[in-house]
Parts: sequence; C-alpha cells; structure tokens
Amino acid sequence: MEFDNLKQRALYVKNTPLPGYTFPNFLYLLAQNKFKVNAQYIPRMIYSLSFSTIMLPFYLKERLQFDKRTEQTEITRPPLFIIGHWRSGTTYLHNALSQDKNLGYLTTFQAYLPGVFLGSEKIFKPLVRSSIPKKRPMDDVPMDAEYPQEDQYAIGAFSPYSYYHGWCFPKNMEFYNNSVCVDGASKETIDEWKAYYLYILKKITLYQQGKQLVLKNQDNTGKIKILLEMFPEAKFIYLYRNPYDLYFSMMKFMSIAIPRFCIQKPPKIEDVEESMMNLYARMVQKYIKEREFIPKENLVEVCYEDFVAQPFEEIRRVYEALQLEGFRDSAPAFETYLRTQLSIKNDQYMMDDTLKQRIEQKWGFAIKEFGYENNGI
Repeated sequence: MEFDNLKQRALYVKNTPLPGYTFPNFLYLLAQNKFKVNAQYIPRMIYSLSFSTIMLPFYLKERLQFDKRTEQTEITRPPLFIIGHWRSGTTYLHNALSQDKNLGYLTTFQAYLPGVFLGSEKIFKPLVRSSIPKKRPMDDVPMDAEYPQEDQYAIGAFSPYSYYHGWCFPKNMEFYNNSVCVDGASKETIDEWKAYYLYILKKITLYQQGKQLVLKNQDNTGKIKILLEMFPEAKFIYLYRNPYDLYFSMMKFMSIAIPRFCIQKPPKIEDVEESMMNLYARMVQKYIKEREFIPKENLVEVCYEDFVAQPFEEIRRVYEALQLEGFRDSAPAFETYLRTQLSIKNDQYMMDDTLKQRIEQKWGFAIKEFGYENNGI
C-alpha cells in the first residue's frame, strides 16, 4: 500500500472530527501543537475552527441549561464496556448490541458533537448527517448520525486526552498515544480524564433516561483499573483477533483514516507501522495484566473469528456470561440486523517471511496468549 498516494486522495475538508471539538479545547490543542498546520490542510483547519466557533454559543447555552441536571444524574446501572484493539470487531458487536432497546448508547451525532446534543439536536444533527460518508471508507460499514459510535470522539471533543488527537496532529502522535494506557500519568491527569468521561456518561445517561449504557471505546482497553475505580460493577466484553490479520487491517485503516483527520502532514508509512505495533503491544499487555481485577462474572472474551462465523450464538453467550437481561426479547432484532451483515467479507492479504517475523517479534505474546500460533497467513 502506498501511503503517499492515499494522502493525495484524502484532502477533503470535512472528513475530520475537529469541527465537533469545543472551541476552548480546539484552541488548547492548537497551542499544544504550537499552531503548526501544513499549508495544504489550512482549508480543513479553517473549516473546523469556524464550525467550532459557530457552535460555541450553543455549547455555552447547553452548559447553562443542562449542567446542573447532568451533575445530578446518577448512573445506577453498571456500564457495559466493549473493549479490544481497533479492527477486532468492536464496531460490529456495538452495532449488534444496540438493537437491544434496553441498552443506551452514544449516536454518531452525539459522539461527534457532545457539547450540543441535548439542546440543539434539531439544528446540528442534519449538519452531521450531511458531512459524514454513507459508508466508512476503510471497510464499507454503513454510517449515519443515528448509528452507534465510540465515545472516544466525545472525549476528544472535550479534552486533550484522546488517541485520535494523534491522527489530527500526527507530529505529536506518540504523545497522544500515551492517553490510551496513561502509564506514568499523574493522579491529577487521571482525575481530570475521569471527570471528563464521567461528565460524558452522565450526559448520555440523562438523554437515555437512565438506560444501561453499552459503550465502545478501544482506548478503554488500557484503562481497566481506572474504569473499575469509577464503576466497580462494570461489565466488560473484550474482543481479540488473529494478530496477523489485524496487522493488515490496521495498516489499511490508518492509511485511509489519518489523511482524512489530519491538519499536519501525515507521517511516513513505516513510522505509522511502528507506532501502531508498539501501541498494540502496550495496550494488550496492560489488558492481560489488569483483567484479573475484573470479577469473573463481569468479563467475557470474544474471539473475532468466532463472532464473525456465528454472531448470534456469540451474542447469546455474552448475555449468558454477563447475566444480562433482554436477550429473548431482542433476539428477533439481533437476527434482523445480523442478516444485513452477511455480505461483508474480510480482505485477503499476502505476507512475506520478513513481515511475519516482525509481527511475531512484536506481538508474539498475544499470538500465544490467544491461541494463534498456527494461524499465520
């Protein structure tokens, strides 16, 4: 794959989460990156900053109108966290579980514009719907303002702690990668992240009228202990995938997505690869270390290949393992949704011995841990 060629295809103005960032956070991130914006991305930066500025009075109005109610909102039902590395089936599972009407979730509109979704939905939702593609460019998964979305976008809109900031400001990619596992972070930093996250979850709980939340956020894979401090009874679904397949899927994913997000020149493909492989190792190793703190009845691990092969049975297993209610009532909705996914196929890749050895050197622990020793491509 040629990253430079993909860069030339992706100089779109609107295909970035930056317009949904709150104005104070956007300015903070620009200052944090010393206002370094490459000339070819100035239109994207101007568009994003202009939209954030237009949104500012609506954001301030929402805080005045809803912050007291948000603060008083209690999360009485333990959140259901879908975790695992990117390209491990987390979106597929999130979309499937959202068919259960007993569960609440952030929509794409709410995740992209978390500062205004309570009070200005009628104004801004049509703008989000018109600005996002009908399908994700990396895998043709359908997109819509009403579909479930990962809450990492909402965290990034409010705070400087988001992995995706590294895609918008790739010169600082390694710095923002640290927000995933927060290794070595100060108590003040962790407490600040907790406050942002709790605010978002209370806000969506208010909107969802107290429903149990099903939340997809790959970053949370590296924050198990922190999440348990916030929600001791939280439930976790961890998805894992053949690391050889995941490598190719991630490289395709990042090669397409980063040029659509960034306002700085994307890094070289070899630097993207190194960053991705190192982060995978860090977050999966941390998950393996910290999963022991999760009560056994609150954790279920799902193999991507099994889920793709028999999704309905795996969803049933998730409900039984976590003692979730509502499977029987939601079964027809699950089956209807899953039938729409039958045409989705994984890409096929070719891997030479040199790359295979590099994957095994970096990710051999995961290959062994999850039983993929004899599953190389």
